[in-house]
This record gives sequence, structure tokens and C-alpha cells, in this order.
Amino acid sequence: MIAHLKGRERALEAFGWTGREAEWIALVCLHSGVFTRDQIRDWLEIHRHTARRFVQDILDRRLGAEDALEGRRVCRIAARAVYRALGAENIRHRRIASPVVLMRRLLSLDYVIGHAGQAWLPTEPEKVAAFEALGLDRRVLPGRAYRGAAGDIRRYFPLKLPVALDAGRAVFVYADPGHDTATALHSWGRVHRELWEGLQERGRKVEAVAVVRTDSEFDRAEKVLGNWTDPARSPGRAKGSATGREIRREIERIEQGIRGRDKLVIGRYGSLRGCLVRLAELRSALPAAPSEAMIDDFAVWRSARLPGDPF
Repeated sequence: MIAHLKGRERALEAFGWTGREAEWIALVCLHSGVFTRDQIRDWLEIHRHTARRFVQDILDRRLGAEDALEGRRVCRIAARAVYRALGAENIRHRRIASPVVLMRRLLSLDYVIGHAGQAWLPTEPEKVAAFEALGLDRRVLPGRAYRGAAGDIRRYFPLKLPVALDAGRAVFVYADPGHDTATALHSWGRVHRELWEGLQERGRKVEAVAVVRTDSEFDRAEKVLGNWTDPARSPGRAKGSATGREIRREIERIEQGIRGRDKLVIGRYGSLRGCLVRLAELRSALPAAPSEAMIDDFAVWRSARLPGDPF
């Protein structure tokens, strides 16, 4: 039994899937919407001919479609009825996606099936509810506004990357679809900064995992994530020096004090001018302090089922 599926796989009996096959379809729909034949072969421990028949049955019943990606054939579960049965009808995994998005989803699934026992939060509502239950405001969650016929809609965790949360730690997975630089990884870290800080304040350790395909991606991710680890553990950090988080908090306190003409805040720095001088000092120190959220641990995981070189 895969705990984070919460028994949803049993709803797939109506489509003829039971046991491990049902678990597989549920994992795919909730985490990626797509899979390769190598992935299903490894998961079900079946021969490639059996895997091909399994995929062909999905196609014949018009429950899915095949997409091409780097010379691979990728099966996409496309039937709305399957997602509806899982209580995840609003997940957009069933739609056609760009090569970058397809690879990101395949890598996400690859990591999850290798770590299926973790407490994954597979859907947007589950992620939002879990963090709100810890007292975290939605404003600290990564999100994106989308414009539709009914008006603007804000979606949380728009990249749909894996997130796990248990009593001791939170795990955030970044899947590198083959970018040439670390820009996207840095951006991912920045949008999670406040959430990670909030989790740490509530006693959860934060672990970031980068899923990659090539040696260069591995080395790049290892360097970036290594720089994000808690500076308090770094031998190069001066004892008693402020972290980026502490600096930002002091800046916020002073700015609020100035706006509200708070006598206690202004008095602490001697005068309004003293507040402005201190703000300038803090802002000049901030670039030297960690500007991105700090994490407690990290890992870089290279996929064996999705090698970097096309075949």
C-alpha cells in the first residue's frame, strides 16, 4: 500500500486496473500524467513486451495518447474520467504539453516512484491545506495568477513539482528538464523562500532535492544547493553574525515603524534619521547575506531511466 494515495487507486477498478497496476496509474495521474515504458517496466517488474501491451490497451480504449520526446514514446493518461475517479479532475496533467514540461513531469515521476513511501502531497489542494494547517498564510506559497473567462485565478505550486511533508521535515523536489544555466533553479528557490522559512520556524527541516539527467546538471545543482544550506552550520560564517532572514526581518520592522510612526521602533534607533541610517546599513549588508531561502539539507538525484543522451 502506498500511503499518500489514500486508497484512491481503488477507484480505478472500474477501468479494469487493480493492485499494482492501479497504483501505477494513480501515481502517474497525480504526479505527472505521463510515463515511459522503461518506468512502467521497472515499477511493475515486467517484460518490455508486457509493458507494450499495457500501453497499447490504454491507447485502444482511448484512455490515453502517445507523445514523442527525444526519440522516446511517452504515454499520457488523457481521459478526464480517470482523473475524475481519482478526485483530481482539475489537474492539467492530461493535456498536451511542451517538451520542457513533459521532461519535467517525467523526472518528477521518476523520483516519486523511487521514493514512493514518502508523505507526498500530490495535488494543489493537498499542498495548500497541509501548509495552512501549520498556520502558514497562502501569501507565502509560490503561486501564479492566470486570466480566464471567469476572471483571474491564482494557482499555487504552478510547476506541480513533488512536495512531501511529515512531522519532522519537508522535501521539495526540483526537476531540471535540461536547462543550460542555473537561472531556473535560483528562481525556484526564491519563490519558495518565505515558505521554507515559515516551515523552519515551525520546527520542520527543509530538504531540497534536484533531479537531473547529466553530469553537468548534477555538478551545477550540487553547487547551488550546497550554497543554500544553513549558514549557521558553515565554518566560514562569523559567530553571532546575522542571517539573511534576520536582516530582512529587521528591515521590515523598521519600515513598518516608520510608516506607523511607532515611537518604540524609532526610539530604539534614536530618531527617524537613525532608522534611515540603520536601514541603509542593513540593505548594504543584505547582498552579502544569503538572499535566497536557506535549507537544512539537500540531495542531487540522477535519473537512470531518463538518460541525458537521446536513444
